[in-house]
Amino acid sequence: MQWLVEYNAALASICFMILLGFVDDVLDVPWRVKLVLPSFATLPLLMAYAGHTTIIIPKPLIQYVGVAVLDLGWIYKLYMGMLAVFCTNSINIHAGLNGLEAGQTVVISTAVLIHNVMQIGASTDPEYQQAHAFSIYLVLPLLTSSLALLSYNWYPSSVFVGDTYTYFAGMALAVVGILGHFRYNPHFCTIDLVKHEISDSEANDLWKRHTLVEDLCSVSLPFLLKIIPCPRHRLPKFDPRTGLLTGTKDGTLVNLFLRLFGQCTEKMLCIRLLIFQALSCIFCFWLRHFLAGWYK
Repeated sequence: MQWLVEYNAALASICFMILLGFVDDVLDVPWRVKLVLPSFATLPLLMAYAGHTTIIIPKPLIQYVGVAVLDLGWIYKLYMGMLAVFCTNSINIHAGLNGLEAGQTVVISTAVLIHNVMQIGASTDPEYQQAHAFSIYLVLPLLTSSLALLSYNWYPSSVFVGDTYTYFAGMALAVVGILGHFRYNPHFCTIDLVKHEISDSEANDLWKRHTLVEDLCSVSLPFLLKIIPCPRHRLPKFDPRTGLLTGTKDGTLVNLFLRLFGQCTEKMLCIRLLIFQALSCIFCFWLRHFLAGWYK
């Protein structure tokens, strides 16, 4: 009956984030609260987690660590809690276009579903297969409900998702990865979502999210170092005469695409971003396959 305990814990964490998203839509919760509350929302999930807390040391590093398998204990659960915070906020940050939030959830959920099916077919371990089957039970409702929402949220949108959906989708993806025992895959599938740093007029002294790629391209680093003032909302500019969007100098992936590829409509920009999301997932599948025999 352990699966039932984990399932109920997963629903509790997801429902808590839905409540937080609704409160945020109504009260406009500051970032300092948004970053803390997901940590509490993961407590039912972490308390019910009965999986291992060990990691396999990459082969090139075994000689330096001294062991092939390392038990991290409570540090491992701390990492899973931080993973849930990341996933919850990543969907919420990479937003601002009709269809983008629901669309990226559909792409990531599809990638996770394919990964689960592949792992079940490639393994003969019943426990391993059960973990991925349990992940499928959770990701299928997320995928189908997001597809239905996307049909109404696609440009021109007749339904807006708000923070209620983005928090729900992010926590659901975190739960799928944690209970499916593949914690690294949410990071892989959200590789393009990491290219955003959290910035808010009320959060200048709080956590910031950025990647080495953005730092090298000088996309987010000036904002992180406060060299350039960072506004609360960093949406592209809209030209009412042409109906096209123009990228600003703010450090987001949405504006970066507009600066790299030029002006375009909101619908076309959303399509480009979703294609990039899908290519990121495909690249990570290839990377995992390429490194499987050498790295681990």
